Amino acid sequence: MRTHDTGRAGLSAIVTAPVHVVMGILDMPLRRLQRVGGTGGMAAFFLMPNMLIFGIFVLLPFFINFAYSMTGGTALFLPDRTFVGADQYARLFDCRSYVDPGSCVEDTFWTAVWNTAAFVVLQVSLMILVSLVTALILNRDLAARSFWRAVFFFPVLLSPVVVGLIWKWILQRQGLLNFGLYGLGFDPYVWLNDRNWAFAATIGVSIWAHMGFYTLILLAGLQAIPKDLYEAAEMDGTRPARAFWRITLPLLMPNLLVVVVLVLIRAVQIFDEVYVLTGGGPGTSTLYLTQYIYETGFAAQLRNPGLAAAASILMGAVLVVLTLVQLGLGRSGEKKGGRK
Repeated sequence: MRTHDTGRAGLSAIVTAPVHVVMGILDMPLRRLQRVGGTGGMAAFFLMPNMLIFGIFVLLPFFINFAYSMTGGTALFLPDRTFVGADQYARLFDCRSYVDPGSCVEDTFWTAVWNTAAFVVLQVSLMILVSLVTALILNRDLAARSFWRAVFFFPVLLSPVVVGLIWKWILQRQGLLNFGLYGLGFDPYVWLNDRNWAFAATIGVSIWAHMGFYTLILLAGLQAIPKDLYEAAEMDGTRPARAFWRITLPLLMPNLLVVVVLVLIRAVQIFDEVYVLTGGGPGTSTLYLTQYIYETGFAAQLRNPGLAAAASILMGAVLVVLTLVQLGLGRSGEKKGGRK
């Protein structure tokens, strides 16, 4: 027994020896840095790697994208492009009526905007509703509860391209859905060639692919609510529906706010699975803003990176505004709840 403990201690010393060497080397300069800069200097030092990554991969591309939005032409590299100021933004907003995309110079852009707006309203509402109901069900004492949680989370692990291919195989004319309907005596239908069904399919597929992630966030919030509150409400004769509105929903609001922000951002940026599933068709019925930006900047025969950059800047600005509004509403709700 002693021999075994001695061998384990020796192995532990061998493994930790390099760590002690590295820590000894870093100890002296870090002590000097703390003496010179104090606590604030140490905090800045440890934040510097993250700030560098953020600057290189977020801020720098943003400024480059903004510079592209102020240029014109089809050249890809920024030094080869012509400065046009705000002409790209003016072109996007050159409309007689914003409600009628056909009256706009960039009619495809406004078609994508209204398609995206309709998609966001429906998808975000249904995503939150389905995720909340699923979380409430999974929070109950179910048989094989861990199994069902894994089942609902599994689609999140799939690549968006794989998701699009799976559902394209299901919804195509000779797909699994038509096979089942044919067995029941119905005629096959080309679902993705119908504008309304194709639009509905993009909403349904996106909910199926991502609801597991948001369900887990809400489920974590539900499990953090003390059981004593429900027991006290039950002793007072409170109905389950009233307990949900008075206990569950207010205490779940922080998690719900996070879910709303994440779902909204994801919905506005929808691209991968829709591009694989419908390609924006039939016609432009499922053409969303991110696909318009991609095709304008990279896939079109006469590509226009400046116009695509301007559209992406506008999309980012709208996302920032919507996120700030949601966070402001969430904080005001918390303050009102605290006063009560």
